[in-house]
Amino acid sequence: MNLANKLTLSRVLLVFVFIFVMWSHLWDLKTTLWVALILFSVASITDFLDGYVARKYNLITNLGKFMDPLADKMLVMAAMIAIVDRGPLPAGVLPAWIVVLILIREFAVSGIRLLAANQNTVIAASPLAKFKTVTQMVMIILFLLPIESSFLQISTMIFMYLALVLTVLSGIQYVIVNKEVFKDEK
Repeated sequence: MNLANKLTLSRVLLVFVFIFVMWSHLWDLKTTLWVALILFSVASITDFLDGYVARKYNLITNLGKFMDPLADKMLVMAAMIAIVDRGPLPAGVLPAWIVVLILIREFAVSGIRLLAANQNTVIAASPLAKFKTVTQMVMIILFLLPIESSFLQISTMIFMYLALVLTVLSGIQYVIVNKEVFKDEK
């Protein structure tokens, strides 16, 4: 297993640590959010690093093409669900309906990837989808900041709706660009 894939797998492991921190109630909310923020930030950095290492050292593998977006989905979705579950945070409230729409897109894109894999094709993440992931990660980081501030609340809401729009647009893009995977083979 190469270094890029190890970084991706470390992100998957950090998801479980993040979940434990968010739901264990070991500390008060402020401390929990700081620890969760650090864990989420480190995990997010591995997303950049695994891609950088894979491209720089020509370590791109089908495992990496498959696991990297899956690890991103695991990290982002676990964080969003934990944020909804914790209720009002200093940065505001993440409505469950937004998380549901994002989940629907993620399941749909995963379905497209499964269909493509069944046809011996690996679909790499598009630039729009990568930008969507970065926007979602910034939104989550803003939600995890345990700082009371109207500027933070406004910034968080802007990133929340930007992430939602980019999620929907990139989902539509995946359907349009990969429409051939829906065709029956004869």
